[in-house]
Parts: sequence; structure tokens; C-alpha cells
Amino acid sequence: MGRAGVRGAASVLALVVLLGGLTACAEDGDEPTAEPTVSEPTKKERKKRDQDPRDGDATDPGADASDLADMAEDLANENRGSIEPRLEPVQGADISWPQCPKGMGIPEKRSQGLPMPVEEAEFVVLGLTNGPGFTPNPCLADQVAWVQDRELMAAAYAVASYPDAATLERYSWDGPYEGTTRLGRLRNTGYQQARFNLDTMIAAGLTSPVIWIDVEPVPSFEWSNDPEANAAVVEGAARAYTDAGYAIGVYSTPYLWETVVGSYKLGGVPEWRAAGQTSRDEALSRCGDDWSIQGGEAVMGQWVADNRDHNITCPDIALDLGLWFHQY
Repeated sequence: MGRAGVRGAASVLALVVLLGGLTACAEDGDEPTAEPTVSEPTKKERKKRDQDPRDGDATDPGADASDLADMAEDLANENRGSIEPRLEPVQGADISWPQCPKGMGIPEKRSQGLPMPVEEAEFVVLGLTNGPGFTPNPCLADQVAWVQDRELMAAAYAVASYPDAATLERYSWDGPYEGTTRLGRLRNTGYQQARFNLDTMIAAGLTSPVIWIDVEPVPSFEWSNDPEANAAVVEGAARAYTDAGYAIGVYSTPYLWETVVGSYKLGGVPEWRAAGQTSRDEALSRCGDDWSIQGGEAVMGQWVADNRDHNITCPDIALDLGLWFHQY
């Protein structure tokens, strides 16, 4: 599918200034697409980019993974205690393009009209993408309205994906990383994927203290066979979210994470762990240390049943729900 502080109108304004499920069997990605020869931007192009408030400083080497984790933790603390604590785990759900009315979205990912969350769901994590990067969930605004009408808690997630050659060429120099290196170009493209998702989120009126980065194989938009290259895309996306004032977490399983990015660790950011076609009890078991994805705190477990993605908060998470959700 698939921490920070809820900012309300003030956060949206701040972000505007900054800007200007799962668990099918994983398959190996295709061979890496041959990357184009990328020339350094002209002086005019550099000037235009530097004047664009949506673009980062190309000379900044960027935060490493541990820095991103520290930033996410700081942001998470801003919204502590904003939602009444609970003593027991809280059940919720996640939705995205598959729940849109049938036939919407890109040809490879037409929506299916799957059922919306059950009445027991007290929170909903909404997907920003229509599968791969640079494609918006085609009915996100309607899904946000559905959550608002029911006064549920909400959060956001977005799928990360590997760029094709044309996308990589377009965004090679558009971000905070040095575009002369292959990994720098991939990081910049991941950065712009995330910026696209933030625009989608703002346009739909969705407020969330955290963006969950969904890292898994993406059918029809496969990752490369180079985990280091794949990790560069994820790193760039993570930095864009934290640069924009959001905390981050990852959604995956240990196996799928390793399949895509190998041993890469995103600084031990919080984790949302998938259990597949199982049960609530099995999803809760994913909160244990044996199911750690990249060393972060377990926040939610997910299971699939009756054509719905169900979620349950891990032990003690419900004591401070404001770290993870916005209350509508």
C-alpha cells in the first residue's frame, strides 16, 4: 500500500510556503533501465530552479538517514496529547485508489470500487497515489470528505516507485542533491515524487501529522535490481516529507523491504507492518521485535479480510494517538 504534529490551517499555509493493501508475493524487479546521459543544467536553468521556492538547494549534500529519523521524532513530539488517550488498541483501516468508483485512474491501475472501511474503524490511512509515483489517487478528495463526515481520525501514506528513464532525466537536477551522480539523480527524483504527493494531499484537503512511505514491489512499475539505487529513491522521498514539516514512517514487511532496498535503514523511523490475509491477532503479533523492518518503533499492524485492509494500533500507541493521526 502501503509522526509529527497536526498543524490545521497553519500547517497547510506553512507547507504551501515550503512547496510555492499489499502482501502479494514479491517478484524481482526488471533489469535497471539504461539511464540517459544527463548534461549539467545551463546557467539560465540553474537560476530558474534556484528562484523556484518549490526546489531545494542543489549544493546541499542533504540529511543522512539518522538525521531524517531525528527530524521525524522532533516533529512527532509537536502534537503529543492532542487526542484523548486509549488504554486498548484502536482498530482502523486504510483506503486508496482501489476503493474509488470502478474505472478511474491510470490504465495499469484502474479503480475497483472495493468496499469502504467497516463501522468499527476509528481511523483511516488514506493513499495519495494511484499506484506508482507521480500519479494521484483519483478520488482522494471524496475519500477525505467520507472521513470528515464520520469525524474519524486520519493519516496519509504514499507508494514510492522506481522512475522510468524519462522521469529520471526530467528530475535529475530538480532537488537538493547533486545531479552529476547516479544516486543523486535518483534521490532528486524521489524528492519530487514526494513533493507531487504533498500537492495531491493539499488539493484534497487532507491533514496528517505523518506520511507513511509504502515500500514494496509495484506491479507494472517494478523496482530495479539494484537495492542501492532503489534506496536512493526512498531516501529522497523521505527528505522531501521532513523538509515540508511532516514526520515519516515506513509501511512494508521485512521481506519486501529487503527485496526492494536490501539492508538500507531509514534511520529506524516508525513502522506500519503488514500481515496479509490473516487476522487481527496476527496483525497485532507483527508489533513484536521479530517483525522489525528497519529497526523502528511498531505503530500499526495490518491484515486483509473481506476485500478490506484493516489495521490495529500496537500496544501503548493508543496512549498518544495525536502523534499518528489528525482528528476530524
